[in-house]
Amino acid sequence: MLQIKDTIIGFIGTGVIGKSMAGHLLDAGYPLVVYSRTKEKANDLIAKGAKWAKSPKEVAEKANVIITIVGYPADVEEVYLGENGIIPNGRENTYVIDMTTSTPTLASKIYSEANKKGIFALDAPVSGGDIGAKEARLSIMVGGDEEAFLAMEQLFKHLGTNIIYQGKAGSGQHTKMCNQIAIASNMIGVCEAIKYAEKAGLDPETVLKSISTGAAGSWSLSNLAPRMIAGNFAPGFYIKHFIKDINIALQEADAMGMVTPGLALAKKMYKELAELGEENSGTQALYKYWDR
Repeated sequence: MLQIKDTIIGFIGTGVIGKSMAGHLLDAGYPLVVYSRTKEKANDLIAKGAKWAKSPKEVAEKANVIITIVGYPADVEEVYLGENGIIPNGRENTYVIDMTTSTPTLASKIYSEANKKGIFALDAPVSGGDIGAKEARLSIMVGGDEEAFLAMEQLFKHLGTNIIYQGKAGSGQHTKMCNQIAIASNMIGVCEAIKYAEKAGLDPETVLKSISTGAAGSWSLSNLAPRMIAGNFAPGFYIKHFIKDINIALQEADAMGMVTPGLALAKKMYKELAELGEENSGTQALYKYWDR
C-alpha cells in the first residue's frame, strides 16, 4: 500500500465536485499536481499548495496516483488515451482512477490499455453531489482489480464514506448507471410532490417535515427539495451532465434488451429544459418543468 510520503497525486478536473475532492487530499497531506482545462478553476488549490501541470501528460510524468473527474466520455478518452494522455505517458506501477461518470465500455478499454503498460486502472464514479464532495461523504463505486482497489481504499476514505468494490473493470460505471436510473424517476416524483403541495395551498417546507422522514424519504427529497422551494437552482450537478448520464444508461440498457420507461421520460423532460436554456442549472431545476 502506498504511504503518503511515497505518493504524489495527480488530479485532473477541478469543477464543482473535483475541486472539493482535491482539497480533501491536500488537507490529508498528499502532495498534489493539478490540471484543468480552465486554470482559474484550480487557483484555490494552487493557493493551498497544489502544483500546476500544463497537460495530462505532465501529470502522468509527475504523479504515481492519478485521479480524474471530467465532463464527458469523450473527455475521458482524450485524457487517458490521447497522444498527450495519461496512459501513453504514464509510468509502470502508477494507479489511475477515473471518477467521472462515463461508459462501462470505455472503462474496460482504459483498463486493458493500462494493463499493457503495467498501470493499475480503476473506474470509481461517485454519487452525493456538491454536498457529498464538500463533506467528504461521497458514495464511491469501484470497478477493476480487487488488489488495486485495496491499495487505494485508504485514499478513497478521504473522499467518501460509502466505498464499495463492485467487481471487474466497468462494474463501477454499471453501478453508477443504477444510481442514475433510480435518481431520474425519483426526481420527477420529488418535483411533482412539491408542486402539488404548492397547488394545494400548503406550506411546502412544512410538508417536507412530514414526508422526508417517512416512506417517501430520499436523498433528493431531503437535499434538493429545499433548494427548489428556495428558488436555488445553482448546480450541485449540472443538467447537461445528467442528460449525458441518462443517455449512457439508455444505451447500456438497450444493449441488454431492457426497456426503461422511467428513464426515457426523465430524458424527455430534462432535454426540454436544456433546450430552454437550463443546461447549466442543477438537476433540481426540473422543478421548473411545470412552469413552462
